[in-house]
Amino acid sequence: MPKVKTHSGAKKRFSVSGSGKLVFKKSGRSHLLECKNAKRRRRLRQKGVLGGTLGENVKKLLPYA
Repeated sequence: MPKVKTHSGAKKRFSVSGSGKLVFKKSGRSHLLECKNAKRRRRLRQKGVLGGTLGENVKKLLPYA
């Protein structure tokens, strides 16, 4: 059986936590942060968790993660 290739875009955007959840960096945190309030910046600082059907689809793109 040949090896399954990992999706390049998915491996850059998602990682698997110790408990097996998919985590990702939230968007809107790279620039123009002065106009965003502190509450919003704190919320964007935290990692996002991907679950449900979308999470299952992304796990297929990361076969060895």
